[in-house]
Amino acid sequence: MTTPMSETRSPLPLLFRRHSSGEIKNLTSVSSSLLPAFGTVVTDGYSNLNKFIIVPYDRRYRWWQTFLVVLVVYSAWVSPFELAFKKVATGSLLPVDLVVDAFFALDIVLTFFVAYLDKSTYLLVDDHKKIAVRYLTSLWFPMDVASTLPFQVIYRIFTGEMNRNEVFGFLNLLRFWRLRRVSELFSRLEKDIRFSYFLTRLIKLICVTLLAVHSAGCFYYWLAIHHKDAENTWIGIEVEDFKSRSIWLGYTYSIYWSIVTLATVGYGDLHAVNLGEKIFSICYMLFNIGLTSYLIGNMTNLIVHSAIRTFIMRDSINEILRYGSKNRLPESLKDQMLAHMQLKFKTAELKQEEVLEDLPKAIRTSIAQHLFRRTVENAYLFKDLSNDLIAQLVSEMKAEYFPPKVDIIIQNEIPTDFYILVSGSVDVIVYKTGTEQILSKLESPQMAGEIAVMLNIPQPFTVRTRRLSQVIRISHHHFKQMLQPNNEDGKTLFINFTEHLKGMKKEEQNEIPYFSELLEDLNSEFTEPNETQNQRLPDYHGDQKMEGSPEASTPLPHTDRIRVIIHEHHPDESTKDGKGMGKLVFLPKSIEELFGLAEKRFGKRGSSIFMADGSKVEDLNVLREGDHLFFV
Repeated sequence: MTTPMSETRSPLPLLFRRHSSGEIKNLTSVSSSLLPAFGTVVTDGYSNLNKFIIVPYDRRYRWWQTFLVVLVVYSAWVSPFELAFKKVATGSLLPVDLVVDAFFALDIVLTFFVAYLDKSTYLLVDDHKKIAVRYLTSLWFPMDVASTLPFQVIYRIFTGEMNRNEVFGFLNLLRFWRLRRVSELFSRLEKDIRFSYFLTRLIKLICVTLLAVHSAGCFYYWLAIHHKDAENTWIGIEVEDFKSRSIWLGYTYSIYWSIVTLATVGYGDLHAVNLGEKIFSICYMLFNIGLTSYLIGNMTNLIVHSAIRTFIMRDSINEILRYGSKNRLPESLKDQMLAHMQLKFKTAELKQEEVLEDLPKAIRTSIAQHLFRRTVENAYLFKDLSNDLIAQLVSEMKAEYFPPKVDIIIQNEIPTDFYILVSGSVDVIVYKTGTEQILSKLESPQMAGEIAVMLNIPQPFTVRTRRLSQVIRISHHHFKQMLQPNNEDGKTLFINFTEHLKGMKKEEQNEIPYFSELLEDLNSEFTEPNETQNQRLPDYHGDQKMEGSPEASTPLPHTDRIRVIIHEHHPDESTKDGKGMGKLVFLPKSIEELFGLAEKRFGKRGSSIFMADGSKVEDLNVLREGDHLFFV
């Protein structure tokens, strides 16, 4: 009986349908064939099925199918066994066969109530008439019935006597049709991540081999039983009067011959004697060629698949060694390259990018928040910032691993990123007179590279890992874009940065060019009244502001603020008196303001401004970042 609802139902809402169909607790067990096609409209109005309809992925129905698979294993073993040993077919195994056939008969009835997926629309069809017509007109129905009917029992009911004719033994071989259920089960298990793919495939190959060995042995014994001369058979020349001997003795001999032949050992103790046995042995050995190829091919594929990453790693390392030798790279640099490549493969499962690149952005962001938010909040630069800005920063950060003794930052390189240590430790190094000097050691959650990014200067230090270290990095560009709309957070961040500069070691401060001038400018910016701060904030990034953002709302500077170095002597004069270092200042808007700034710095006012090449400056628009100006 059907309801007047639509004949097709979308499968997706049934993942959350009523309890009568069983809850799906693990979505990885849902077959991909039940997903709707792209463009299919899925609505909650189709969440109710017709009465007495079974959902194909119902948990209880899946358990029923798994139970039938166990019965299929029995059927696959007993069908050729009863063909070879007719006594058990009408004796001890007959009641068991009838019970098994009854379960499969019940499954035939249940199939008339199982909804199916329309291949053209990918919608679930729950109309009883359509389900019945589809099943009755397919090959499955007649084969299911033929493999389930107990032909010997039916014959006995109609004739009153038990017939042991060979035709019933061959009709029982129709039960092999049930093996399709085993094939479907293995296909589902191979796609289910809860089970090992290697073990699933291995068990499948073992089952195929055992089935071939068992079937061939039973049929070979059947040939001996039905030969006119029992002594002129493969088993008759070894076992006298084998027909009256134990069933299990004959079965053991049959399996022994089958395994020896399959393994191509060929001891010669059991061999084909008559023509029929020779023909069967030829066919069996030809079949074994294909079966052996199938087994070897699958096992090779499984083994190679498990070792393919090792092959790739070895090839990559060999390429690095050849590249280093060809270009005569120093041993220390080659060691760093090798260490990085080995670490790449050892931590492949930990790499954030490789693991998360196929996930939606929302999921990637949630994972990053879980893993790194606390580390970012504990970094000095981001203390007391708003939760929104912290969340934005974390979502844009990338996680990386570095092996020991590898340079993360190189002194004097252009700053593009800065780093926060999640685990491990690094050394802060400078080069003086050709030698390395370790200034300090950094650990989680300290930062590296942020000074050059904030001050827009070349990296003042080399940062090298001491041991295996994980860092998260953010690019200068993304950092600036997120900070621009947050005026209050920008002020807090610069205050944190200024306090950090003041607390640095004297040796580290000396390595930052024009450190005192930069620190003085930072202090002056944040001691001015608020309205002045909104009009003049220092350009420590050197990038343009986001289009459309007003000057007063951004903590980041504009690119029209140029930094120059001023000197209090003529460019041709000697600077042995210590006045050659100069002062780093921001270029004002007029020459008069520039003279006033120089007077403030040097204590005297000049009358002319010269460039390093001796040319006189008359227009500030010709000056560029980093120019040296000399006041006379």
